[in-house]
Amino acid sequence: MADDHSFLSKDSFVMKLPKQSSLVLRMVVLFFVMVCTVYICSICLKQIGVSPNYGFLNVEVFERPCPEPNIEPWDIPYMHYPKPNTYNRDECSCQPVRYFAIISMQRSGSGWFETLLNNHTNISSNGEIFSNKDRRANVSSIFETLDKVYNLDWLSSASKNECTSAVGFKWMLNQGLMKHHEEIVEYFKTRGVSVIFLFRRNLLSRMISVLANSYDRDAKLLNGTHKSHVHSPKEAKILADYKPMINTTLLIIELKKIQEMTLKALAYFNTTRHILLHYEDVVENRNRLDDVQEFLKVPKHELKSRQVKIHRGSLSQHVQNWEEVQSTLKGTSFEIFLRQDY
Repeated sequence: MADDHSFLSKDSFVMKLPKQSSLVLRMVVLFFVMVCTVYICSICLKQIGVSPNYGFLNVEVFERPCPEPNIEPWDIPYMHYPKPNTYNRDECSCQPVRYFAIISMQRSGSGWFETLLNNHTNISSNGEIFSNKDRRANVSSIFETLDKVYNLDWLSSASKNECTSAVGFKWMLNQGLMKHHEEIVEYFKTRGVSVIFLFRRNLLSRMISVLANSYDRDAKLLNGTHKSHVHSPKEAKILADYKPMINTTLLIIELKKIQEMTLKALAYFNTTRHILLHYEDVVENRNRLDDVQEFLKVPKHELKSRQVKIHRGSLSQHVQNWEEVQSTLKGTSFEIFLRQDY
């Protein structure tokens, strides 16, 4: 019996696994493979910007940078890509925008000039925004208003679509511009704002227009309504029929005052990028409008306005005491104004 126990076959020590254990092992291996696959996929998804989130795919959108414009280096500071808070520029987000300000004086043709600019598809000039005293109360309120205009968030009848190429407004010398000229010049240079000077050469004709407009503000000659600008020859004739009386005692003093203010403005803003226009030149030569469009770097269009000129012809037709005015200005540096037509 002892011999039988010592010579047992090797097969008697081999433990055979049941079929159920083999199935469990396969399941464990399969689960391990699945875990590894999910882990590897999650790493890949993170690298391409896609991550699982509650059963939905969150695709991260990368903003495509605008292509570099083909312009001179000195012109780069004057090209801007504003992002309005009130709307999305969409496909025009890479359309550069130029900032401008029309610096002028009342009754110098700025209203007519602005309607010409706004006739252009890509130009928005937003009017006399600083006629509101609160907006020019201090430098902070001025800058806040400027930021809103140049960010394309200023909504007015002049506002164009999202593809605006030039945006600005008109600014009168007596609307905080001269008082805060140092800060405003610095703002213009820092923000890349271009200046369009628009003045009248004939300061006497401007004075006549100021007096006539001031009278109509109270008289309201057009059916009880005051209008600074008109759109029909009939309305223009009604307003032109009024002939103001000029105070000849203060005439030369007032003309010198306006002349000095104009020269000061030109000196204050001389370091900005600017163009100088005179109302008379634009009236006589519409090619000056091409110069303005070139200055603003917009496509050249034929610009039109519906406004009708109020005063026409010789100045002598529009002043009650013309002989006194002649006598006062004769022999002075302002005598040339007497010989110029409106």
